[in-house]
Amino acid sequence: MAIVKMNRISIIGLNSIKSSLIKELMDSGVVEISAQDSKLSDQDWMPYIKKDGNENEVSNYDVRISRINEVLNSIEKYDVRKKPLFVTRKSISSKEYEAALLNNDKAEENVAIVLKLNKSLCEFVSEENKIQTAILSLNPWKGYEMPLELSDTRYTSILTGVVPTIADIEKLKVDLDKKTDNYFMNIVGSDKDQHYISIICLTKEKEEVNDILKQYGFNLVLFKNLTGTTVENIAQYENKLKDIAVKKETIEKSIAEYVKFKEEMQLFHDHLVIERDKKKILSNMLKTETTFYIAGWIPEESKEQVLLILNKHQCWYEITVPEKGEETPIAIKNNSFSQPFESVTELYSLPSASNIDATPFMAPFYFIFFGLMLADVGYGIIMSVVCFVVLKKFAIEGTLRKMLNMFFYCGLSTIFWGVMFGSWFGDAFTAIAKVMFHTDFVIKPIWINPIEEPMVLLIASFIFGIIHLFFGMGLKAYMLIRDGYALDALFDIGFWYGFIIGIAMWLFGNTIMLGLGLIGKWMTIVFALGLVLTQGRSKKGIFSRLLSGVLSLYNVTSYLSDVLSYSRLLALGLATGVISSVISVLGSLGGDGIFGSILLIVVMIFGHTFNFAINGLGTFVHAARLQYVEFFGKFYEGGGDAFNPFTKKTKYIKIN
Repeated sequence: MAIVKMNRISIIGLNSIKSSLIKELMDSGVVEISAQDSKLSDQDWMPYIKKDGNENEVSNYDVRISRINEVLNSIEKYDVRKKPLFVTRKSISSKEYEAALLNNDKAEENVAIVLKLNKSLCEFVSEENKIQTAILSLNPWKGYEMPLELSDTRYTSILTGVVPTIADIEKLKVDLDKKTDNYFMNIVGSDKDQHYISIICLTKEKEEVNDILKQYGFNLVLFKNLTGTTVENIAQYENKLKDIAVKKETIEKSIAEYVKFKEEMQLFHDHLVIERDKKKILSNMLKTETTFYIAGWIPEESKEQVLLILNKHQCWYEITVPEKGEETPIAIKNNSFSQPFESVTELYSLPSASNIDATPFMAPFYFIFFGLMLADVGYGIIMSVVCFVVLKKFAIEGTLRKMLNMFFYCGLSTIFWGVMFGSWFGDAFTAIAKVMFHTDFVIKPIWINPIEEPMVLLIASFIFGIIHLFFGMGLKAYMLIRDGYALDALFDIGFWYGFIIGIAMWLFGNTIMLGLGLIGKWMTIVFALGLVLTQGRSKKGIFSRLLSGVLSLYNVTSYLSDVLSYSRLLALGLATGVISSVISVLGSLGGDGIFGSILLIVVMIFGHTFNFAINGLGTFVHAARLQYVEFFGKFYEGGGDAFNPFTKKTKYIKIN
């Protein structure tokens, strides 16, 4: 239950076995191969080595992978088979994988065919869009009955265009009448933005007419490459759309026929990803004419596994322990209970190499706080059962699997606190008994009803908070002692323990036992003096040290603020309970009888779904917030870089 110990590894081998070694290191999935760019500029290395790898080969693989992704995305639209709730990788054995690779040529051929069909489909879609745009532009001109190619005759000119709707058409006619009687204006159509007009005038008066039109915002519209009337052109376009629709349907049917090859294409995709990654990792390596050099990291627990591979290939290697304070890749390993809560730690940040993994210490508190805030038997049962079924039915991996396991455990905690508080979908069973069965039925809490005794829960929340904070401070003390700073642990943690406990005993000790208040008073004084004398020890000069020590006592307000933050345990717990009670009251408003029973059931279903969703989300966020701010703030240093082993990072298949 800790940060996995890492060892630095250096490997030298002959180029003749490089491909085989890379394959076996990838299969092992326990070696992180680090980039060696710094050595390329190192004077001791430069004369002998050069960077390995071929970027063009990697780019070619990327192009091929991109093409398969395009094909898989396109045929997915035509896959009418029922989709699972969670998409997971298909598990196959190495032998099945090797056998399936024999069909790669056929898969690549199918990819090329679908790509060609996609290209044709895109061309038709593009043409369809152009035609639809053309129809939209012609629709306002349906009332224009003259051939569109006709713009001039021997003696007359035809002007077609638009003017804004804000223009005064009647005034336009008056101005044209003043200029000439030899014109004909037709308002073909109008919309909210503009009028569509055509004007026939004498060719010799065309310029004068055009000048007047421009005063009203006239813009000329030309019908290039169109012959016949507007209605005839629209009809032709619509016939073209019908032809395109038939061709598109034919192509889509052809694409749909390749859905049955989807799994083969997915396997081919993952095969290319594996081969691409083998080529890509070479850029992290160095080479000479006959040898190659690899440097990276391996978990100490995997050392024997890696040595078997290296000895098999007769490689030279060196495995060293990192120096004290050296940053290493971070991998964390925990027991079956704590491991799911790694997702909470990872959402914050992985620990630095000099820190400790907070997960096993944080997990019990997150477990307790989550249940305390949601605190309902019904909600807990739903959460745990759903997570259990999903985990059993689907081969979910990674962070999602961890989170589902975590919510399964949190559901159990929610059940426990629901029993303690007597909350079974709030007081739903009491309301159901009253409305449907005309009887009184109450499930009593084992401990308290938070709505009736909120102060008890508030005090309990503060006690949980103090324990949580003190535990975090204790971990800081452990780290200081581990690193050889035992006095710092005493001064910075031990004295604060005594000071805070002394204040609490001084204020509340006599309510427990007479005399505790006096003991608390002297504890407060003694440890306050200790803090004054030690908290400024890094300063120069006695006055500066004492002043810093005195000012450090102000930090007690920070601890008080941290403790008060745990009032959210009460607030979230009350929110869940109060909303549940309101749901029961609203559902009972219909009285008894069939209508009242139906109303109660409907309100219960929708109300508790909303309450579960909104308070479940709030509980997840606030339980994490108490860890990140109050708990981690006392000892935890993030910023670690995740261990990134060279392994098969497939999307669709999992090779066992």
